[in-house]
Amino acid sequence: MDALLPKFETITRIYNMKKILLQAIGMILLLATLVSCLKGEKKLNAKPNIIFIYLDDLGYGDIGAYGATELNTPAMDELANGGVRFTNGYATSATCTPSRYALLTGVYPWRNKDAAILPGTAPLIIGTEQMTVPKMLKEQGYETAVVGKWHLGLGAGIVNWNERVSPGPNEVGFDYAYIMAATQDRVPTVYIDNGYVDGLDKNDPIEISYQNNFEGEPTGKENPELLTMNWHHGHNNSIVNGIPRIGFMKGGESAKWSDVDMADHFLSKAKSYVKRSANRKKPFFLYYALQQPHVPRTPHPRFEGASGMGPRGDVIVEADWCIGEFFETLEKEGLMENTLIILSSDNGPVLNDGYYDDAVDKLGKHMPAGKLRGGKYSLFEAGTRVPFITYWKGIIEPGISDALVCQMDLFASLAALTGSDKKVQDSENVMPALLGHSPIGREELVIEATSRTAFRKGDWALIPPYKGPESNTLVNIELGNHSDYQLYNLKHDIGQTNNLAESNPDKLNEMKAAFEIIRGGDYTKIKQLELK
Repeated sequence: MDALLPKFETITRIYNMKKILLQAIGMILLLATLVSCLKGEKKLNAKPNIIFIYLDDLGYGDIGAYGATELNTPAMDELANGGVRFTNGYATSATCTPSRYALLTGVYPWRNKDAAILPGTAPLIIGTEQMTVPKMLKEQGYETAVVGKWHLGLGAGIVNWNERVSPGPNEVGFDYAYIMAATQDRVPTVYIDNGYVDGLDKNDPIEISYQNNFEGEPTGKENPELLTMNWHHGHNNSIVNGIPRIGFMKGGESAKWSDVDMADHFLSKAKSYVKRSANRKKPFFLYYALQQPHVPRTPHPRFEGASGMGPRGDVIVEADWCIGEFFETLEKEGLMENTLIILSSDNGPVLNDGYYDDAVDKLGKHMPAGKLRGGKYSLFEAGTRVPFITYWKGIIEPGISDALVCQMDLFASLAALTGSDKKVQDSENVMPALLGHSPIGREELVIEATSRTAFRKGDWALIPPYKGPESNTLVNIELGNHSDYQLYNLKHDIGQTNNLAESNPDKLNEMKAAFEIIRGGDYTKIKQLELK
């Protein structure tokens, strides 16, 4: 073992030198971009407005610009066709909370033991002392806001929903926060406005439990006659608007949201924020986190049947409409030319994720993951390779990029763009690639799925051996578990059908060594996926 240490140390030094070199190249390319824009007709504002549009469980193949032929997504297509469409754009994780953690902190989620799928009562998993994207941008003169799904925990332990809930988004850098606490299928089913439950009647206080029901309260399991949507697995606790949820809730009737109006509600808040910001001297950063197409899929009646694929297809059409309406507001307020827009998804697609909603039966020829293998919860490509689009009217030229980019790189890239010297552990500056001025992104990436990790580098993907079922039968998705190493050349085998681990031992050993430099050797300590 000791004989291997010098070799490992040499590999580590080479890795660190290459990382520094790539960062230096990124800065040079970014400076060249800034200079060329300033010399030419296009004037690049180094502190533009920044909007990150984040969808929930949207797959690589769910957008027309990414190959969907059965769904109509004109707004997202227009964005993709007018900006840079990345073919190697990644979330860090195949589930929502970890991806959102990395997005806002620039740190791999597997470094934080609490960055896993959270219940609605979980404490905030971002430290209030921790540097985040909104904190960094505030130091650069930005106003900051989040509208939509949060799911990063709230409070410090036991939360009293009838008082101000803190710490939360405001304490990690957001000036304005209008959110749902967790997910649409989890209690509490209320909106939170800068820490306060919106519309709460103090005479009808909210009580929440994820262990026990409250006396006299109906549940999806015990009262199926009250349901307008049936549960498939989990999702059989408290009933709100005829939909059974995860967790138990009592009270707060006046504050409970209307599911079918949720998309319109968040859109209204996002539009109002940019209208308020339009005449201010400060630039703004808006994190607009849509809930679609996560379950329960509840399209507004005007979108019912719009896709012919049942509620999942309908809410994607609805989300696209919301994005189009939002862009129209940006245009009317004269903000498009001075706004960098980034659109992506927190993880890959899933059809049956806990409710009977015809997502499987009415899929038809649609392929939510495109040609990729796996989906949400999976270490295969469809778990984390997602739509990833950048758009800046008049600055970014339309194009397609194969550069490897990750949502985690938002921190370092925006820091470089806006002149911040703040750094975090894992984020890399890929702004030249995001602006379409360089084919170079990051060199390698560790991806995560329910505590398991895998590795992307160049054209290759490595999945270490993991115990557990190869597929989750409840959601019908291959998880990537196998008794042996899996090695795929994605350039020639995008569907990951040909495992080259045995036939290419040199590449396997090279990938293992590079993976372990970043990840360390304790990656076999995992938790099995448990869907609740």
